[in-house]
Amino acid sequence: MLRENIVFGPIHSRRLGASLGINLLPQKGKLCNFDCIYCECGWNKDGLGDRNIPSADDVKAALGAMLQECSRGGTKIDSITFSGDGEPTLNPDFPEIIDITLALRDKYYPSAKVSVLSNSTRISRKEVFDALRKVDNPIMKIDAPTDELAARINKPSCGYHVSDIVEGLKKFNGDFILQTMFLKAPDFDSSSPEVLDGWMEIVRELSPREVMVYTLDRPAPAQNLSKFTVEEMTALVRPLADEGFNIQIRG
Repeated sequence: MLRENIVFGPIHSRRLGASLGINLLPQKGKLCNFDCIYCECGWNKDGLGDRNIPSADDVKAALGAMLQECSRGGTKIDSITFSGDGEPTLNPDFPEIIDITLALRDKYYPSAKVSVLSNSTRISRKEVFDALRKVDNPIMKIDAPTDELAARINKPSCGYHVSDIVEGLKKFNGDFILQTMFLKAPDFDSSSPEVLDGWMEIVRELSPREVMVYTLDRPAPAQNLSKFTVEEMTALVRPLADEGFNIQIRG
């Protein structure tokens, strides 16, 4: 499900409401340093037909025109969301684009939030981290508590270590949203004690302002994946909820 426009929607998001999407990556391809087994955009190898990345000027023109059109038409927008065909922080103009987006948001939709869905891999870069600190909702991913399991679920092409990501996320001082995919495969299960307990310890260590727990909602490129029900996920994360963590669960 590739996005063929720089700006798309608004669409109804399970997690963010009426969401106007921004794709900072190729419009007819996919660019990501993860190759997640559940990605709705498919495998990286199948999205190599387009390598063109929009510039800051491209985004400014497309977003400005869309926000103006939506504002004139009275279209509801709860969130302006960076959620394109891969990892948005890979766009070299990402910091400048965040500043442009915040200015346009303030002009046309001052009550809307600016959200970024990120796999957290580039927060060690100061310019990326500083840009993420500016947005309302930095939504940062950790799907697995160990490098071995992350390799199975996310298939990172970069040198990925969960411990490095945790240390980087600590710099948010809890002012971020942690997102985690719960699913089952033939060789792992997010609800198994060794996975769930390790993940909950990471949540406790980071103490994010919100935790987004979700499961499969669209076709995945990998076979034999199973989703959880909302009731199952609610039971699994109840220890954290009982400790006072703000947890949003979406099936």
